[in-house]
Amino acid sequence: MEYFWFKVTKRGRSKVFEEPTDRQKEDKIENALVLFISIEKRDETNPIFIEKSIIEIEKISNQLKVSNIVILPFAHLFGELSSPQFGLNSLKEISSILQLKGYTTIRLPFGWFHELEMKAKGHPLSRISRSI
Repeated sequence: MEYFWFKVTKRGRSKVFEEPTDRQKEDKIENALVLFISIEKRDETNPIFIEKSIIEIEKISNQLKVSNIVILPFAHLFGELSSPQFGLNSLKEISSILQLKGYTTIRLPFGWFHELEMKAKGHPLSRISRSI
């Protein structure tokens, strides 16, 4: 993305949520890979899904030559979601691993609705989808 901006608006319906830090309430980042991530039920029994996710994220970020990554919890319209707590823990782990590898990450707070604004660069890799 050329840029990505978000602002937390209100709590969602999930009983599992996290209180947003100041940085998680509103932020803007430029030249970033924005990940809309849904953690599914099958991931709960797949011990290497996080490792495979990191490999795929690194591959795409290298192709795009970006080191800024936005992690957005995305559960809309997915039927077989993991438990909310497993989803939250998985997103935190993905973010932590990416930070340890030198990426700048912004992880939007779990269990909240967000106002979003973004601008895609408009090239073939500006919108891609992966199922891991």
